[in-house]
Amino acid sequence: MALPQLKRILLKLSGEVLMGNQAFGIDPAFVAEMAREIRDARDTGLEICLVIGGGNIFRGMAGAARGMDRAQADYMGMLATVMNALAMQSALEQLGVHTRVQSAVQMDTVCEPVIRRRAERHLEKGRIVIFAAGVGSPYFTTDSGAALRAAEMKCDALFKGTSVDGVYDLDPKRHPEAVRYDTIDYDTVLADNLQVMDASAVALCRDNSIPIVVFSIREKGNLARVLAGSGTRTIVQKEG
Repeated sequence: MALPQLKRILLKLSGEVLMGNQAFGIDPAFVAEMAREIRDARDTGLEICLVIGGGNIFRGMAGAARGMDRAQADYMGMLATVMNALAMQSALEQLGVHTRVQSAVQMDTVCEPVIRRRAERHLEKGRIVIFAAGVGSPYFTTDSGAALRAAEMKCDALFKGTSVDGVYDLDPKRHPEAVRYDTIDYDTVLADNLQVMDASAVALCRDNSIPIVVFSIREKGNLARVLAGSGTRTIVQKEG
């Protein structure tokens, strides 16, 4: 099944991809390369919202597993997403792409608060809007934040760029015989616990009829290919 005509998309990047080949942190060269791909996508006429995870700096659930208070750990993770958003904003603006960061946790000295109508206006003016700090509350992942912003901004699709080139029936890192789906419906993803995104994010996309496109962002030029309908990816959407 093909995607609908795309005018506005939300691109969700996992924080880990910003590490490049490093063990942690932000690789400026990889961020710059990613920014060029996002600029090229914007130059095709797409309106782009962006959400970036924080796992390259701090992951709330991992902190909680090591004995930290879960809510406190999640707030630290939200701050990590703001750092990534600012790094991507800097890389995009060095390419001449006007970009605004809106944070669900208010921090007026470095970025705007999340205001939907202001974000709409930015997109209409050709700016890229990066939504940071998830939903602004603990116990929700940046996947949930991405699904929420995609619904709020009436995006035509949510593109999730990860280290894996789609959705598999088994973990491809542990099972070389795993089979990749070209398309799959939301309910199968949820019923089979396929770990595309967390369940609340998948359900939110399902309830708002937002297709989820899972693809590898580490493969150079893959974003453009996937947007053109030719790259390797899995589309999660309703049957029929």
